[in-house]
Amino acid sequence: MFKERSIEIRGVATTEQGQAPAGAEPSEFPGVPSASPFDAASEMNGSVIGTDLTILGDKITIISHKSLQIDGDIRGDVAGKQVTIGKDGSVIGTVSSETVDIHGGVRGAIHAKSVSLHPTAQVDGEIIHRSLIISEGAQFEGHVRRPTSEADLAPNLDANSYATAPLQGAPVAAGPTVRPVAKPSAPGAGQK
Repeated sequence: MFKERSIEIRGVATTEQGQAPAGAEPSEFPGVPSASPFDAASEMNGSVIGTDLTILGDKITIISHKSLQIDGDIRGDVAGKQVTIGKDGSVIGTVSSETVDIHGGVRGAIHAKSVSLHPTAQVDGEIIHRSLIISEGAQFEGHVRRPTSEADLAPNLDANSYATAPLQGAPVAAGPTVRPVAKPSAPGAGQK
């Protein structure tokens, strides 16, 4: 029923049991990349949001320092160096990038030095650009304008500059304690 298959992991030095030798440091293996997932992420050429993903949220911003391919659906803002929205992808929000290639849909603002709407593109919103290409077949409803300054086109890729709320259950900075107050019950409520 199930075929046995082997998986080869390249660039990770391990023992026969599949673990790194005790006390081993990556520098002990010249020419072998670190096994840290954080190091691997920094070496990737780009990111993909697949067709099976939908990302929803209030005040959500997705940031990519390299290229970002969006084939799923995003309801939030996107900032990246290069953003491509595939024919099955869509963004409802603001897309800020140096280069934006749209094959799918966008409802919102697009801020980029170079914007290309391909034949399957459907865009409803404002495009602020230095260069704009609209291919035959692309659908566009909205306004187009040039930037008043280069700052209008620069994507904000600094995650620390975005205001974030603490996660539920995460420690919060010390401050006044606020406790919920129970509402007074109506006369006769809860009595039998």
